[in-house]
This record gives sequence, structure tokens and C-alpha cells, in this order.
Amino acid sequence: MKIWNTNNKQGLNIIIVGCGKVGAALTEQLIKEGHDITLIDKNAGRLQEIANYYDVMGIVGNGASYNIQLEAGIEKADLIIAVTSSDELNVLCCTIAKQAGDCAAIARICSPDYNQDAGYLREKLGLTMIINPDLEMARETARILFLPTALEVNSFAHGQAEMIKCQLPPDNILAGMSIADLGKNISSEILICVVERDGEVYIPDGSFVLEENDTISFVSSRRSIRSFLHKIGFQTKQVKDTLIVGGGKSSYYLAHQLLQMGIDVKIIEKKVSRCEELSILLPEAIIINGDGTDQELLKEEGLEQAKSFVPLTGIDEENVMLTLYAKQVSNAKVITKINRMTFKNVIGNLNLGSVIYPRMITSEAIIAFVRAKKNSMNSNIETLYHLFDSRVEAIEFMVDEASEVTGQPLMNLDLKKNLLVACIYRNGIAKIPSGQDNIQVGDTVIIVTTHTGFDKLTDILA
Repeated sequence: MKIWNTNNKQGLNIIIVGCGKVGAALTEQLIKEGHDITLIDKNAGRLQEIANYYDVMGIVGNGASYNIQLEAGIEKADLIIAVTSSDELNVLCCTIAKQAGDCAAIARICSPDYNQDAGYLREKLGLTMIINPDLEMARETARILFLPTALEVNSFAHGQAEMIKCQLPPDNILAGMSIADLGKNISSEILICVVERDGEVYIPDGSFVLEENDTISFVSSRRSIRSFLHKIGFQTKQVKDTLIVGGGKSSYYLAHQLLQMGIDVKIIEKKVSRCEELSILLPEAIIINGDGTDQELLKEEGLEQAKSFVPLTGIDEENVMLTLYAKQVSNAKVITKINRMTFKNVIGNLNLGSVIYPRMITSEAIIAFVRAKKNSMNSNIETLYHLFDSRVEAIEFMVDEASEVTGQPLMNLDLKKNLLVACIYRNGIAKIPSGQDNIQVGDTVIIVTTHTGFDKLTDILA
């Protein structure tokens, strides 16, 4: 059964299998990017709701069915993205699509059982990308707990450069200082790329003056971050222990990474059977069987003394309430996982500290690939992050060929306004560029801008 569509925007032909939260988030973003979307899902009601809302074509049926894929136009599709709740179904969808059409294929695979097999599956089945939202969320959480001062930590250039988001407390040394003076007097190895003040975001130039309570994002090589934060009075040591509520896949992935970093882990989980599984999977962690929303249990298990606290229940409201409670009774670094995107403005006003949206992590990785696929000239997108409620994009380009932006000083380029060339990664070294520096073939370049939709490096030109 077809659910009609009138969407005729130019772009790639993309089939999305699965209309859950991830599928809906992808549809919303890819429609904004100007692509033609066809949805497949067994649930007719859910499919019709999403298809009608975004004005796209929807086909009711099994996405792994050859005939259903033909009906969806697999023979002319550029990309299929399988994001159902079943790892096996997602792999099967992509495998059939590779046989039925000449398209790229992305599969969502979440189970730890398949995590070690990701490279093998990608190679043998011809998958373009395997996305694991729970694993990516755990990695982002671990990066923040490694540097608890940060509200966000975004990684570029294979981890050699990072963008750190933090808030300037009252009486901070940077308050009243211009960006230019910061570079002269504090450090020339960092670049403040974005400032949020009173709900407005700015891409600052050298004359921009910082104020207390500003939220800033800065780029630096990984080796320079801690020294800069130390100079401006921020804590730079990783947390010693973490209390996690909920024992799902995200908790397993996070605990595994934290234990490898030498951080003590305690997990509170309701189900006895899951506690037994986690005890075997994570022998170095302490697993507690109980209700993680019980205040008395949280106190008994040391929340008031904990250095960090991560609520990872499957219910957003519980995660938010647990975060607010933890901030009342402890000084723990708190990270909140939110699945739904509909109340971002409300959540932004709750002072939850670090908030992670797994769906955003998933969609950003896929959108980076889609933009790179759309553009086949000069440069490819390696990484893409949406910052400050998607009002800013940070994009990592690999420079493959010479173009109008290569080989000449940055000061001579006619760049768009509200845009910074934030970092150039060359020969294993991440550098904050000056006006005299130039972009060369083989570089990785990080661009920060309030503009959207860049799919090639030359888009930075006015």
C-alpha cells in the first residue's frame, strides 16, 4: 500500500526503512537538506503519520522484501538507510538492496554481539556504513567524563583536534577580554569559534569581548586543551567514579569504556536477569539490583559523594528528574540522555548541564556521508556536528583536490560572513590558522559557521 507524496525537491533519492525515532529524525533532517525520501515500515499508522507530516512517499510493508524495495524505487535509489529496531532486519534490508540496485547502504546495528563484527560485515556485505547510536552516545559521554569541565566534547581529525563547549563562570579571567587579547595573552593554540549569550549565538571576530556566563565553544589540538583550561581556572582531571542508572546497551558500552579509562563504575538496574548478565559482561563493575529512581537507594549507593552521575533509563522524563535531583544533593558531573527532540527548548532552560541526543549523533554521521556523496569534487565531508540547537555547524572537510580555496593565504580569500576556518590538520599536527596560513591538498580543514548545507569546501567562499 502506497501513501502518496508530492515532494519534488532536488537531491539524492533515499529510502529509509523504519519509522521509529531515528527514522523520523533522519527524515526531518534529510528533507531540510533537499533530498527525495521514501519511507518503508510495517506499521501503517506510524508510517502515515510521518509521511503526511513531512510530505514524503510511504510504503507499508517489510523493508527486507525484494518486491517492496522495487515498489519503493530501489533500482533508482542513491542510498538506503535501514534503522528498524532489529539489527538482523537492517542487515538483510541492505543486503537485498545491494543486489536489487546500485546504491549505498547504511545499517543501524546496536547489539554488542555484532559490535566486534562491524568491520567484517561492512566489508563482506558491501555496507557503506554501520551506525551504532548506543556506542556513539557512550563514546561522547566518556569524552565528557574524561574532561568534566566540558558541556560537550566533539572530536575531529581522528581525535587529534577537539571542540570543547563550556560556560564562563562569574569572575572568570576571560570575562571582559577580547578574542584578540586572549590569543596574545593566554594562548594562541585555541580558537573560540562560537559564543552563546542571552539566547543569541555569535561567530566572534578578534574584537568580540567575552562576558561572564557566556557559553563558548573553542577548537584546539587535543594536547593543548588541558593547559588552556587550567590557565583560565577550570578543573581538568577526569572523574574517579561514575554512578549509572539503567542497565541497557548504552550503559554496557559506557561502563566498558570507563573501566578501560580507570574510572570506577556502579550500575543500578531493576531486572535481576539483566544484573546477572552485566555481572558477567562487566566483572570489574559493581552491579546493584534495584530501582534507580528510589531516592533512598541512590543515597545508599553514594550519589551524594559520586564524582559523576549518568541516568540512562529508557524514559526521558526519568532521566531529567534524576539529573535535577542529583544536582540538588551532590556536586557530581551529570550527563543526561534524551531520546526525543520535541522539547529541546524546554530542556535547554532546565540547566541540565551536558545533554546528549543519540538520534542527533546518528543523523549527523549519516548527513555527513550524504553531503559528501552529493558532492564528488575537490573535498569530502569527514565529520559534521550541529551545535547550539542546530544554529551552528562544525564541518570537517578532507581536501582531495586543488580548488579556489587552496594554495593562497586565508586573508586573501573572500569568505562568507559568520564563518571561521577554525583548524587545519596537516601531517599529524592540528593547527589554529592565522591569516597567512593556507589550505593545501591533503589537509583536513574544520569550518565553523551559522550557514547550513555546505557539501564542499568551496562553499565557504562568498
